[in-house]
Amino acid sequence: QVHLVESGGGLVQPGGSLRLSCAASGSIFSINAMAWYRQAPGKERELVASITSGGSTNYADSVKGRFTISRDNAKRTVYLQMNSLKPEDPAVYYCNQNIRTTTDWRTLGAYWGQGTQVTVSS
Repeated sequence: QVHLVESGGGLVQPGGSLRLSCAASGSIFSINAMAWYRQAPGKERELVASITSGGSTNYADSVKGRFTISRDNAKRTVYLQMNSLKPEDPAVYYCNQNIRTTTDWRTLGAYWGQGTQVTVSS
């Protein structure tokens, strides 16, 4: 069993900052790419940022220069530092981690956190 637990969402004023965390636990052999997605009401889930096991990052154009994704492999945790939050950023944010549970590469699977709400309002 693998579990992802997210934390850090909440209410912030426009221009403010939040830091999301997502920690994995359970039967884990290795973790490959990690990512953050978000889904606003009435919209499809979209990729916000991703980071490879080697530390290469990728961002949606809408968050470049404002959000930073990072990871702590020892803690099995991925972070999303969100600065200069805008009214278009509110959504439920979901973390995703690609985890292999044994030495067998066929056990590689995508796991999701429960989601955390981010609200931007004055």
